[in-house]
Parts: sequence; C-alpha cells; structure tokens
Amino acid sequence: MPTTLNIALIQTDLYWEDPETNRKMFEDKMASVPDDVDLVVLPEMFTTGFTMRPDKIPLSESQETLEWMKKISKQHNKALIGSIIFQEDEKHYNRLFFTTPDGNLESYDKKHTFTLAGEDEVYEAGNKKLIFDFKGFKICPLICYDLRFPVWARNAEDYDVLIYVANWPKKRINAWDTLLKARAIENMSYCVGVNRIGMDGLNYEYPGHSAVYDVLGEPLVFSKDNEILYATLNKEHINVTRKKLKFLEDRDTFSLKG
Repeated sequence: MPTTLNIALIQTDLYWEDPETNRKMFEDKMASVPDDVDLVVLPEMFTTGFTMRPDKIPLSESQETLEWMKKISKQHNKALIGSIIFQEDEKHYNRLFFTTPDGNLESYDKKHTFTLAGEDEVYEAGNKKLIFDFKGFKICPLICYDLRFPVWARNAEDYDVLIYVANWPKKRINAWDTLLKARAIENMSYCVGVNRIGMDGLNYEYPGHSAVYDVLGEPLVFSKDNEILYATLNKEHINVTRKKLKFLEDRDTFSLKG
C-alpha cells in the first residue's frame, strides 16, 4: 500500500469563457509536470472562469472537457481533479471531476452555490458529499464557497486529504488563507487549496494563495505566483499524529440532511 502521494497544484490565469484555449493552456502546463506526480489539481471552473453565463458555453463543451480530462490522465499517467460547467437534463452544475489513468471517474456537484454572485440562480446545488480512495489515501474534494461551511467538510469519514478548488477573489483572500488552515487543523487531515490568479471578465482579481497544509495546519507549500506547486503527502504523518493526538475521537456525532 502506498504511503506517499505526490501532488501538483496548477495556479494560473484563465481565459474568460474560452474552454478550448484553457484546455490547450493546461495541456501545455501538464507537459512540464514531473513523472512522479500522482495527482494534478486544477482550479474551479478551469475552462471558463467563474462565469454566471453558462448559456454562452456550447453544450458540447461539457462532455468535450470531460473526455479531455480522461485523455490527459491516461496520456500523462496522472489523476486529474478540477471543476467545470456541466450541463445535464437541461440544468447547469458546477461539477468537479476526478479522473485516473485507468479510467476511474468520480464527480461532485458544488453543495454551497455562491449566492453573492447569483450562482444559486444559475447552477443546481449538489447534496452529496464525495469520498474516494486513491493510492491508499481517502480524499474529500470540495469547491470554493464550500470552504466557509465546516459542518459540510467535517471529517466524519476519517478521510486523509481535503481538497478545495476555487476562484477566490483578492478582496476576501484573508478568509481563504485562514479557513484552509482551520479545515486542516479541525479535521486532522491534509488540506489542499488551489486558487486561480489574474483578472476575470468581470474585472474581479484573483491572487492565488494556493497552498497545502499538513494535519497540524503547518504549510507545506504556498504561493501567489503563476506557477505549478508541488507537495508530497505522507500517510505516516497522518497516522502518527492522529495516534498521538486523538482529537478526532472526541468529535461530535451528527447526520446531515440534503
């Protein structure tokens, strides 16, 4: 059973509402990711930016990007994770996909749609938490605004890694930094946050601040620049720390209703 997981976080600007150009850009960046990386994490809505105009995106782009993720995973022998606009049954979703080289596919629909931007009026909210296994690690992926809701992220499943993909603006970046660290500490899990950079089509600025925190909230990597970040997650760090500090054993028990 593997005891380490090598991850890459692609923090970059995005081309506004332009899936084809964004796919090409990420494809170029993937070419520089080392062979020993197991998982590559992309930002929220990585083919379009955080647009509230899904009707401007051709219906075919949903499936085309999903097929692209499958192709890239297989081509580079790495898992991919990131969210896109996905249309299904005449409804739009901010849907995260996880793809692996052997064809495994998992998906998660953003639970907390961002009411401040009207996301709740355009995209359907999800109601199911996703936990999946990858190379010996239990992973829980969430999307942007979900970060503000600790009950939804609460580690009732003994997962090892919490991943947030985001378009988190500069004006509220202090909350992003603080809450990522808090989610790691309270859940005693690695917490990975990937944010975009640059200006979007509505002139909102995004400053990056992508990061990985260990189970004690210590940063492994952090950056504001347009770059690819790397980190190695260690299962022994999780097991040893949880055995020594049994905080999760004292957690409150509860159930969630969708």
